[in-house]
Amino acid sequence: MKVLKDAGVVPAEVEAMQRIAALQAELGALAPDAPAAGPLRRRIADLRIALALRLEGLRRSGQL
Repeated sequence: MKVLKDAGVVPAEVEAMQRIAALQAELGALAPDAPAAGPLRRRIADLRIALALRLEGLRRSGQL
């Protein structure tokens, strides 16, 4: 992990959190009833679920 950190590479979990934050910002810029808001909400939910599963897997394996 130190080698990756020194190279400026972030873990996949951090990248997922950054992507979720970016999508939430994008969603915040849209009107609540905008046609693109629904699919964007679904994408955010899917990413959150995938992140939660990944973090749980890391917890169970003792890597977190």
